[in-house]
Amino acid sequence: MTDMPETDKRMMHNFNAGPSILPREVFEQAAEAVLDYNHSGLSILEIGHRTPTFTDIMEEARALVKELMGLNEYHEVLFLHGGASTQFMQVPMNLLDTKDTAAYADTGVWSSKAIKEAKLFGNVDVVCSSKDRNYAYIPSDFAVPNDAKYFHITTNNTIYGTQWQNIPHTSNIMVADMSSDILSRRLDFKKFGLIYAGVQKNIGAAGTTLVVVNPRMLGKIKRNIPTIMDYRNHITEKSLLNTPPVFAVYTCMLTLRWLKAMGGLDAIETLNNQKAAMLYREIDNNPLFRATVEVADRSRMNVCFVTSDPAHEKPFLDFAKEQGIVGIKGHRLSGGFRASLYNALPVSSVEVLVEAMRTFARAHS
Repeated sequence: MTDMPETDKRMMHNFNAGPSILPREVFEQAAEAVLDYNHSGLSILEIGHRTPTFTDIMEEARALVKELMGLNEYHEVLFLHGGASTQFMQVPMNLLDTKDTAAYADTGVWSSKAIKEAKLFGNVDVVCSSKDRNYAYIPSDFAVPNDAKYFHITTNNTIYGTQWQNIPHTSNIMVADMSSDILSRRLDFKKFGLIYAGVQKNIGAAGTTLVVVNPRMLGKIKRNIPTIMDYRNHITEKSLLNTPPVFAVYTCMLTLRWLKAMGGLDAIETLNNQKAAMLYREIDNNPLFRATVEVADRSRMNVCFVTSDPAHEKPFLDFAKEQGIVGIKGHRLSGGFRASLYNALPVSSVEVLVEAMRTFARAHS
């Protein structure tokens, strides 16, 4: 595997948490398709979603997800509307009866939102939480009740910068929100009953949600599920139950092609580890900055850090902007800085950020 192409001089070094950077070739192909898709004389924005032109796109995208994740015939791949936030309620609506209990890990804002929605459909047992330390770590000392219908985790926490480095072993059905680290590393995806992810971090343009589900666990609850919210209907219709977000699915297909050509998950994980190690090493060695997360639980996708002196925060943001660095201001709940190192971010952009930190430190030490 070779490194990604150098960032074009006209492009900024984009560390935004999402919507986020995509490969340059995806931008170029998608832009061309908006004007004329595949020399058809039609824009990708106007082709019929039930025509062979688009159904081929949908089927290729679904097949690439299966191939990259190493899935088998027991998992179905869907591209749906509504973002991961819709999945917060669609998951329990399909999996949790009123008198049943689901187990949840509370490791950040998004998991707490998922917990809130699940309580509308059944009982929720929050088996562990890191809220006591502002979500700066991933809990490790907890047990999941055997009778829990499923165990829900958020594999990466975009706001606070923590990540499950080791997926818990449990006999329960595993459900995971992988929105901000989907397809960034090799996992045993087959062990999950259901995975969902907003695509706007690592897979494509905002507007669609990836759902990977084992259909054998569906249809076991008593409630009536609205047609559009029932996963089984989307499986039957192959993600064409209603008009899908055509352009978003198309950009997903292009990005998935790119990821496969890059060498797949093993190759991209190696590159992501390199980028994260480079930035964390600078944070740990630079006296002007410090990390906010336990070392063992640091995210390789969203690196959160602060200045040792709060008075340096705005000057550094201004200095970084002068270097073409955008998107590093931390979330309003966590403050400080957040550098998102998604798949498409080149090593060269991390090198620019590291050099900016060193230059700023020399000028302010």
